[in-house]
Amino acid sequence: MNFVHLHVHSHYSILDGMSKVPDLVDKCVKNGMTAMALTDHGNMFGIKELLDYAAKKNGKVKDEIKSIDKQLADSDISEEQKQELLAQKKAAENKLFKPIVGVEAYCARRSHTLKELKEDGSGWHLILLAKNKTGYKNLCKLVSTSWIDGYYYRPRIDKQLLQRYHEGLIVCSACLGGEIPQKIMNGDIDEAENAIKWFKSIWGEDFYLEMQRHKTDKPGADRTTYEHQKAVNEVILQLAEKTHTKVIATNDVHFVEEVHGEAHDRLICLSTGKDLDDPTRMRYTKQEWLKTPDEMQEIFGDIPEALQNTLEIADKVETFSIDSPPIMPKFDIPESFGTEQEYRQKFTEQQLFDEFTRNEKGEVVLSEEAAQKKIKQLGGYDKLYRIKLEADYLAKLAWEGAEKRYDVITDEIRERIIFELYIMKTMGFPGYFLIVQDFIKAARNMGVSVGPGRGSAAGSVVAYCLTITDIDPLKYDLLFE
Repeated sequence: MNFVHLHVHSHYSILDGMSKVPDLVDKCVKNGMTAMALTDHGNMFGIKELLDYAAKKNGKVKDEIKSIDKQLADSDISEEQKQELLAQKKAAENKLFKPIVGVEAYCARRSHTLKELKEDGSGWHLILLAKNKTGYKNLCKLVSTSWIDGYYYRPRIDKQLLQRYHEGLIVCSACLGGEIPQKIMNGDIDEAENAIKWFKSIWGEDFYLEMQRHKTDKPGADRTTYEHQKAVNEVILQLAEKTHTKVIATNDVHFVEEVHGEAHDRLICLSTGKDLDDPTRMRYTKQEWLKTPDEMQEIFGDIPEALQNTLEIADKVETFSIDSPPIMPKFDIPESFGTEQEYRQKFTEQQLFDEFTRNEKGEVVLSEEAAQKKIKQLGGYDKLYRIKLEADYLAKLAWEGAEKRYDVITDEIRERIIFELYIMKTMGFPGYFLIVQDFIKAARNMGVSVGPGRGSAAGSVVAYCLTITDIDPLKYDLLFE
């Protein structure tokens, strides 16, 4: 295998891409491609699905690696057995699929804040790939800014933003819609070279020049694109040599299989609002499927380094997770009730461990390993002090509310409230309920209409006591889930 795809659109490139993320990953794995970048137009909507599905695909392989590690930990194995196990481990690691977080951004020709001229209505295409977790965070910054501040027909960034959030990114010059290909097509070779130098001044060896070859024999397909690509690629190779910049081959993937080209052609008709028989409508080359390494070798066999360099990029990318516990703002708890500092002095870590890993009756229900895992999932002991403070304050409000909601607090009511508060606390959600009750309370005080409650919230007695909802779950036998 000497190639991976680094320019790929899923159906999250709305009405342009047609590929489902699992289908893309499955085909890569089936054809020996152990990495793939997802680079949807202007957004990162598919990134979580990509990372989750890749983790699922890697599950069995990781189990195999764990099994080998256990055998390696055995002090009785011989050197020969050890070497054999290490070889097996390396072979297993080579089977892991690496998802690469990316985006095909629109880079404003002037500034992302300018929205005056026709040239501001689009932007040069640019492939941005997250090299590590820092790069992922910078991608998030860039994409968010493009929608919030830069949106003008397209979500746009600019070079000033790129310079500010450059760390941890790998950059590729994109398709014919990129700045460098556009300047080459306009005959501005010197300006294209200057653009390359600008990118290299920031990213150095992490900037690559991209080439595509969409020669087509498909009926009804666009044939002008390939002619432009040939002319542009010739100059790109010259500029690559002159500026000491590496080149990569991509295929601008928009659908998974070759036979999907006709369906994609109709999707573009929907996207552009044109009839299928309109001779002036937008057309693709119908070459934009997820091609196998052999198919890419056939296309770029004369420039083997363009294929090999895609592996170099994949090797540069670190594996990271974007999963995290719930991230919520802190609810301001009156200091008269208590502070985190006071709680740190008042409660030991062992007390917190017992409280958060036992059931609402104080009974041990988890193994030591499972209990430690739960503490870690909640954010560790530093986070637990905050959660306990919020949970205790939530309990205070809930019991005060129960006194107002019920004439008599029966054993059934008491047990239900204790159970719900326990669940909210040990899942790390007391802050969430405090915030929700606060804005619902404010809405009611301002005369804003608030519904009686729906969904899972309507099944909570605590929510009822906090006046988040106005339905008594016990009266209507609603479940708290």
